[in-house]
Amino acid sequence: MASFAIGVDIGGTFTDVVAFIPSSGRQVSRKVLTSHENPAQAVIDGIAAVLEDDTLNAEDCDRLVHATTLFANALIERKGAKTGLLATRGFRDTLEIGRERKYELYDLAITKPAPLVPRSLRHEVSERIGPDGSVRLPLDRDGLMVSAQELVTEGVEAVAVVFLHAYSNAAHEREAQELLGAAFPDLSLSISSDVAPEVREFERASTTVANAYIKPLAERYLDDLATGSAKLGISAPLHLMLSAGGLTHLDEAKRVPVEMLESGPAAGALVAAYFGRELATEDDPGDLLALDMGGTTAKLAMVEDGAPRTAYAFEAARQKRFAEGSGLPIRISTVELIEIGAGGGSIAHLDALGLLKVGPESAGSEPGPASYGLGGSDPTVTDADFALGYLDAAGFADGDVVIDVDAGSRALSALASAAKLDSITLAAGIHDVVNESMASAARVHVAEQGRDLRDFTLLCTGGAGPVHAYGVAGKLGIKRILCPPSAGVASALGLLVAPARVDKVATIGFRLVDGDISKLEAVFKSLEADAVGVLSGTGLPVADAIHHRLADGRFVGQGFDLVVNLPPGPYDIEDENAVRELLTGSFEKAYRLRFNRTPPDVPIEFINARLSTRLFVPGGENVIRPSHVAEGDGLVGAREAYFSDAGGFTKTAVHDRRLMALGTVVFGPVIIADSGSTLIVGPGARVEVRDSGNIVVDLPSRNGNV
Repeated sequence: MASFAIGVDIGGTFTDVVAFIPSSGRQVSRKVLTSHENPAQAVIDGIAAVLEDDTLNAEDCDRLVHATTLFANALIERKGAKTGLLATRGFRDTLEIGRERKYELYDLAITKPAPLVPRSLRHEVSERIGPDGSVRLPLDRDGLMVSAQELVTEGVEAVAVVFLHAYSNAAHEREAQELLGAAFPDLSLSISSDVAPEVREFERASTTVANAYIKPLAERYLDDLATGSAKLGISAPLHLMLSAGGLTHLDEAKRVPVEMLESGPAAGALVAAYFGRELATEDDPGDLLALDMGGTTAKLAMVEDGAPRTAYAFEAARQKRFAEGSGLPIRISTVELIEIGAGGGSIAHLDALGLLKVGPESAGSEPGPASYGLGGSDPTVTDADFALGYLDAAGFADGDVVIDVDAGSRALSALASAAKLDSITLAAGIHDVVNESMASAARVHVAEQGRDLRDFTLLCTGGAGPVHAYGVAGKLGIKRILCPPSAGVASALGLLVAPARVDKVATIGFRLVDGDISKLEAVFKSLEADAVGVLSGTGLPVADAIHHRLADGRFVGQGFDLVVNLPPGPYDIEDENAVRELLTGSFEKAYRLRFNRTPPDVPIEFINARLSTRLFVPGGENVIRPSHVAEGDGLVGAREAYFSDAGGFTKTAVHDRRLMALGTVVFGPVIIADSGSTLIVGPGARVEVRDSGNIVVDLPSRNGNV
């Protein structure tokens, strides 16, 4: 039989599995409910379901690629391991002090996000490394072991070790790691010099603690996944998606799982960039706002000039109106995006004032929305979407999930009674409130980048993204929606086009005017060697790796850095002046692009050297080429669906996307059902199936409501 690749994306509610057969261009996909007690079980069940297809044989699988929002959800929902912190004496409260910056300047009752480690589990250790890497005070080994024993007695499962200036000299952290590993072999350890080896104590501590918090979950999950896939007969190497939009191998993912926090959204952003290429013209770059809405969370990412933005720091679990500073700072390379607790499983409730709120708490897959009939009794977004006629109970998730419409109706009725509303008005309110939550997040995210939302096309993926895109676009003033093929499993597809990737960083404190170029070159060479060492574990040909050099630069005296691309190496140390001019030109060009002008006669310094190494998988992009052979417009019936633009329920045509020929044009209101997702389009919109397989929706002028 022909060889094939498998992509798996696990979310808080559904696990998506896609197999692709390159020789025929055929895809086989399944959606299964995520099993939270043992998340790997849903993955194995999904892969097994795909392998039931008579064209697939487990031993013919040559690639198994995986992404998950499991770890991000654990942070958002505070469901990670009981974690302790060992810090340099005097620095146990770094996590709470932070930068003493209020994200709402005039809010007297402001609440900062609670640290992942409570103060009682933060212990101090006598030791001191100077910023130059010199040892000022040796590590107190006895004190270290006493503190560790106290944490273990308290039931701590994971420990983060964050010593002052460990980015400059990791000796004390590595010594502590060796001692603790020998004395407490069952304790999960994370040291900052492995997780975030760069300057700035608060961000380094926050990142290391987040890694420790999710590491036991990651270790158990990834081991179970590797064992389970092997039992199915799959011998292909397991590759994991990183937040930056690249792949790594199993051991590296278990060591630094924090780098996978946004792995699912990163895959979605990659596939969004691929499908959005058809919109680009000479005069219009075809910029996209990618909305990936699943069962637990929604993710928003900007795709500009054909590629998602990369950030080198982000905030997880932002709380208050998605404001910068209201989340947990994480220093990793990631596709730049914002994530909120808005998904199909988001629970609707009334707050203390009797106002309707939706999320961030989610029913997930266990017990799931009330309409799943698995014991859930709280009303959710999915229950509202069934009540409004947007989803088909018989065909939901290709029939793999049996829907109990009556259970969903009872859950809505109970909340409607408390709110003194009828059930349909409540359901419409739930749909609108969750749309506004996503629209609010989009406004903040795009405004932070200095862009205008009206310049974007909204690309929708995920099981719930196409259901809500019409309402979100209206609220944002966006006039075009793009819904790619297999939108419900788009992130899983994106895994199969992703390159292997490693991002490395080193703090250097390098002044361009008089710094030693040979030392700068040596730092980059060291980072390249480290990156190739990691990539060697993927089984891919490392000789084809492509290195991109970057730096965090600033003019001396500034309190912020700008990450800029540098010329490729190696740098000619025999002609240092030419190299300085080249590096200066690269930084000043990027600085002017961002701020329009540079300050006169101020020297430039690089705080961190960065390296991004990619290794592309041959033929990866062929995975999502169109293979559409349908004829006709795919009309399969009609049902009543709710559109406020049309005054309430209206008879709405239902089309099967798989039966719609390329070039088909229909007008809203219309429902387009696909395997794993449903596209909802309101009155007056024009819908076209493009030759690429994309559906493009041009929206009429309207008030933003569905």
